[in-house]
Amino acid sequence: MRFACRNFGLSDLPRRGLAPHEAPLEVLLLDIEAELSTWEEGRVVWSQEAFPVAELAYQLALWLQSAAAGQQSCELDSMRTDAGLIRIVGSDGGWRIGSDFTPDFWTSPVAWDVLVAEIKQFDRSVRGGVAAMGIELLSFIPEV
Repeated sequence: MRFACRNFGLSDLPRRGLAPHEAPLEVLLLDIEAELSTWEEGRVVWSQEAFPVAELAYQLALWLQSAAAGQQSCELDSMRTDAGLIRIVGSDGGWRIGSDFTPDFWTSPVAWDVLVAEIKQFDRSVRGGVAAMGIELLSFIPEV
C-alpha cells in the first residue's frame, strides 16, 4: 500500500487574491491540492483529483504525534469536504485505508511500521511538490 501525489496546484489562492506567503494556515491547507491515489500491488485502487493533500499531511502528522497513534483510527476531518473521505482503521490483520465514499474499497491490512513509513513518504512527497511550486518548505505541517 502506498499513497501517490501528482499535479500539485493552488486552486483558489489566486482567486482569493492571496500570495502563498500572505495566506493564513487554513487557506493554505485547503488550497494546496494534488491528485491523490492509493496504490496496492502495483495498481491504483482509489484516486481523486484536486485533493487537499496539505490538509491530509497536516492531520496525519498530528495523528502520528498524538497518544492515539497506533491505538485509534484516523479520519480526515476536512474543512472542505465531508468527514470520512480518507480513513485509517486498525483491524485484526493490521491497518487499512479506506473511504466512506467508496465503501467497497479498503486496502489490505499492513503492519503499523509499514503504515508509518508510508505516511512519512507521503509527507515527503507533499513537501517536495509544494517546494516545486515555489512555496517555502511547509513549516506549518509538523514533522513526522
